Amino acid sequence: MDLFDVATQGEQGLPAAGAGAPLAVRMRPRTLDEVAGQAHLLVAGSPLRRLVEPAGEDARRAAPTSVVLWGPPGTGKTTLAYLVASTSGRRFVELSAVTAGVKDVRAVVDAARRSLATGGVETVLFIDEVHRFTKAQQDALLPSVENRWVTLVAATTENPSFSVNSPLLSRSLLLTLRPLETAEVRGLVERAVVDERGLGGAVELAADALDHLLRLAGGDARKALTILEAAAGAALSAHPGAAGPVPVDLATVERAIDVAAVRYDRDGDQHYDVISAFIKSVRGSDVDAALHYLARMLAAGEDPRFVARRIVISAAEDVGMADPSALQTAVAAAQAVQLIGMPEARIVLAEAVVHLATAPKSNAAYLGIDRALADVRAGRIGTVPAHLRDAHYPGAERLGHGRQYVYAHDEPHGIAAQQYLPDELAGTHYYEPTDRGFERQVTERLTRIREVLEG
Repeated sequence: MDLFDVATQGEQGLPAAGAGAPLAVRMRPRTLDEVAGQAHLLVAGSPLRRLVEPAGEDARRAAPTSVVLWGPPGTGKTTLAYLVASTSGRRFVELSAVTAGVKDVRAVVDAARRSLATGGVETVLFIDEVHRFTKAQQDALLPSVENRWVTLVAATTENPSFSVNSPLLSRSLLLTLRPLETAEVRGLVERAVVDERGLGGAVELAADALDHLLRLAGGDARKALTILEAAAGAALSAHPGAAGPVPVDLATVERAIDVAAVRYDRDGDQHYDVISAFIKSVRGSDVDAALHYLARMLAAGEDPRFVARRIVISAAEDVGMADPSALQTAVAAAQAVQLIGMPEARIVLAEAVVHLATAPKSNAAYLGIDRALADVRAGRIGTVPAHLRDAHYPGAERLGHGRQYVYAHDEPHGIAAQQYLPDELAGTHYYEPTDRGFERQVTERLTRIREVLEG
């Protein structure tokens, strides 16, 4: 258990970080102005801002007592917990759900109750990775949260709806942290290079080295600062006693973290070349090439949601009705990527890629809709046959709407021998299925259907 009395330590009450502390700890924001991202949670009057910046006892009582912070790693959950405590002079207690037990929770609660009973400061209890707490451990928190003996700030990377007990969740305010944008992480890294709490201008980070660092970080501020610290340490060790800033180039970053930069420009030709090769490999049924290009994109920091969207398109465009389950797999993969994020999303994407690449292929549905659109755009529209028109409004029957319409469910095989296309397009076939995969069965059935429809 880590216990900090933030009323007496560090600037504005934050626990003071020594010179030997990790760079990510030293650069932890001391005020809301230094927090990157999460603007949607920190607008004026928002619950979190009122909790972080209470203005007297009335505001403190009006603020939410306990919150659950849900978001990806490195988005500021721990930072916000520290700020809740520091700006109000509350006592700060941090527990890790990995190591703490019910006994530790009860000890903190008992100390918090004694402090309140003797007129002492309130206690902020920060529990990191609360989803790792057992039901019994979470239940032990309920009385203290309900009676406001502590202000609970719980952080989790898992969906609280599944990982946090309903009684505890109902007594807390759920706040969702968004992944940091690349520009926001860039700002944090650049500040760490020059800030006296960080590297104090001892190094100079090259542009391509910074780009590589940001790709590897993937929106995780803590990871970005950890990589920066490793690269800066390697550069400073190689140039002891240098008079000016020591350069940190791309090679230094690669050596420091043993990850070579992937030659992939997310905003340039490489981006389009690799995604083009990826889609064409899936279409061409080369599963190994498809996985290779998938790996290149993910290793370079490509947004997995972008890849997932392309896979959904490929499932409809290239696999189509030859294997209708491919689209189900692709959509499920896209949803799973949104839910879990990287690095686990790579497994989901790989499964979808393998399914699509090894599936039979048909673009018949894709060609069918394009043929239909071409006719519509060319003015080949015609009028809706009278027997198909809406007959439910007053006067429709007098106009002949719905007259002689045949209800398909009353006919043999559920097929009514009547004209559905406008007269100008009667007999037109837009969809021409292939003989591959499931579409072979569609071909056989469609042939019989058209024989009935066309007499």
